[in-house]
Amino acid sequence: MNYLDLYTSGELLARVKAAYARLRSCDLCPHRCGVDRLAGAVGSCGAGAQARVASVSVHHGEEPPISGSRGSGTIFFSHCTLHCRFCQNFPISQLGNGNDLTPRQLAEKMLGLQRKRVHNVNLVTPTHMLPQILAALYLAVPRGFTLPLVWNSSGYETVDALHLLDGVVDIYLPDMKYVAEEPAVGFSAAPGYRAANRAAVVEMLRQVGHFTADDNGIGVRGLIIRHLVLPEGAAGSGETFRWIAALLGKETHVALMNQYFPAHRAPETPGLQRKITADEYAAAVAALEAAGLENGWVQE
Repeated sequence: MNYLDLYTSGELLARVKAAYARLRSCDLCPHRCGVDRLAGAVGSCGAGAQARVASVSVHHGEEPPISGSRGSGTIFFSHCTLHCRFCQNFPISQLGNGNDLTPRQLAEKMLGLQRKRVHNVNLVTPTHMLPQILAALYLAVPRGFTLPLVWNSSGYETVDALHLLDGVVDIYLPDMKYVAEEPAVGFSAAPGYRAANRAAVVEMLRQVGHFTADDNGIGVRGLIIRHLVLPEGAAGSGETFRWIAALLGKETHVALMNQYFPAHRAPETPGLQRKITADEYAAAVAALEAAGLENGWVQE
């Protein structure tokens, strides 16, 4: 079943209503702030009732099967459920730069990207905007929207919220950031990250399966996990890879990223004050190979 089937059956509208009901005492992410966003309150993420969007563009810098030849239609949402001290996009994620859009306006952005012939619509940092995204999709479908949806998230999710996306999302693109509690809290203010993240990626895999592409190499469906290597092994790369191989399967696709640099508040944060070294990235690549994870991408 896909979102077109969900629309026809009436299930998509039911999901929209269920998602908005959760904003009355918001529990969309593991923070479970419990604030009434529909009444104007904002939670830990900083978001309220409307979807705030920082940018809408055609992006060519994602993994090859996501960007393809025509680009990925990226919608970058403002605010974030994490508060990463090293966030490279902190004016958007932490300061909330962007414009509030109604669901109808967001639907028009999705349709506009489809008119540009992108391969997919890539929802970046979407977790806290789940109800608004579902509402926009509900309005876009009868106007001819048919593109695959990519859920490009921090991986700090709740399984019960992800249930609302079953059959809606085609490609999950979550981070797996941390193993240990101390860096999860100290660097990203994300208590319980490991347990929440691992439960989330298990649910994502249940929904969409392992990653598949069409004959032209363009992503159709499935899970791709992103892992950013941090200085001094703070991300717990080796343990994460072993867990993926054992619990999700060695066929899992992993994108191993080496672009960390000390942005935002990282220069004042012990453990984050420098770029990763070539040796640190090489050690992460070796750990990926040792775990038997051969599908995915490493960076030069």
